[in-house]
Amino acid sequence: MKKNLLVFLLLLVTATSCKDFLALTPEYQISDQTFYKNQNDFETALTGVYSTFRGLFNTSNAVYLADLTTDNTEIQWSSPSVNEMQLDQNAVVSTNTNIQAAWNTCLYTISRSNAIINRIDGVNFDQATKDRIKGEAQFLRAYSYFYLVRLFGNVPIVSQEFSSPAAVAAADLALKPAAQVYEVILADLTSAETLLPATLNTDRTKASRPTVKALLGKVHLTLKNYDLAATKLKEVIDAKTYSLVPDYRTLFTNGNNNLAESIFEIEYVAGRSMGNNYSALFTPAITSMAIFPGNLQGSGRIVPTLDLIRAYETGDARKAISVNDSVLLINGRKSYSRHGLKFVDFKAIDLSDGTITFTQLRYADVLLMYAEVLNEQGKTAEALPFINQVRTRAKLPDLTGHTQAGLRTAIEKERRVEFLYEGQRWFDLVRTGRAQTVLNAHYASLNLSFKVDDFELIFPIPQNEVDLNPTLIKQNPGY
Repeated sequence: MKKNLLVFLLLLVTATSCKDFLALTPEYQISDQTFYKNQNDFETALTGVYSTFRGLFNTSNAVYLADLTTDNTEIQWSSPSVNEMQLDQNAVVSTNTNIQAAWNTCLYTISRSNAIINRIDGVNFDQATKDRIKGEAQFLRAYSYFYLVRLFGNVPIVSQEFSSPAAVAAADLALKPAAQVYEVILADLTSAETLLPATLNTDRTKASRPTVKALLGKVHLTLKNYDLAATKLKEVIDAKTYSLVPDYRTLFTNGNNNLAESIFEIEYVAGRSMGNNYSALFTPAITSMAIFPGNLQGSGRIVPTLDLIRAYETGDARKAISVNDSVLLINGRKSYSRHGLKFVDFKAIDLSDGTITFTQLRYADVLLMYAEVLNEQGKTAEALPFINQVRTRAKLPDLTGHTQAGLRTAIEKERRVEFLYEGQRWFDLVRTGRAQTVLNAHYASLNLSFKVDDFELIFPIPQNEVDLNPTLIKQNPGY
């Protein structure tokens, strides 16, 4: 029998959580014979899908996999885990718990989305509400597949529900080519765009049509479908639904939810394990520092590299908001210690229970993606105003007179400092074909023997999946 973690996740498609992520009903208390019968059931189930998807972020896996693996950040803590060291050195093995967690979270989100998508048309309630719920589920399923395919390459495609081990055993759970996975992603997002309301949802933790357009733009950019990416990104820009907030700092500190720049965000609240652990991960492991209430100690597990700190241009307002190279001690002195400031809750009384909202998609990303698309279409001069909007907010002068190649480098650098700690760097470098050039040069500059080989542009399939289902799931080459 095909008995792997994916199987167990798919067997849970009839389970869900209750009305908000602060009070999740145990899955064993919900039966497919009594659930999915009315609008309230589907609303509750949808909240459960959002709750599952947020696991990529409240466990910091998104940052571990897309920032710690790059020249942006490194481990400062003297006793890191083996898994953390693998990510920091780009020497990830198939037993790494971070990649297993990312795999689990995405597939679990997909399985829960399937339950809604497959059942909702057969239940009678308001059609506009049904369309919205189905569209949101398709958005979350597509986003989960988008993470999976970029991290692992070939992955399973599953759209059905399973009600018994026999049904699972008969199913096709083999890895499918990445091109097929992208077809599923684009189909889901194209459908969601028609189903979701055109009006922006004021609750940015939920998807609406502009949210889908922004993600479609990112997917098409990743696939180098520049014309299609340009269309979707321009639609977001022309709608004037979003705008850059004047003060970059407000994006990453207390009260940063539902801002004008936010397109899709992950909200956190203190208590009951519903906060995030960024405040611990990004700050120094110094017992005598005085930056938190009660002089709490960070863990120094994901701190900015010296190379990153040097990447900021003189006068860049983002630098003092994003990073610091010294920390205040309880004796009033300062000690040299690089650390991150974004998403750090300096009011936290528990550093693993921070309340700062994580913005997964924001308008600055749309502007910089659109600049990249125009540049790749040979419209370099037309691209400049969009990158310059971001630079103006950062108190930097406009870029002028760039060649296409020169603007590619400028956009890469702009995205690096703009999206530090936002889980973008690894995907940016892989998408542009620059990961090996940039990261191997970084390691060489530090006289380190680490390097990124060709096969390491995607991560290994979690070994548990391969061991428990060897006839269908083959390990990625090189691992």
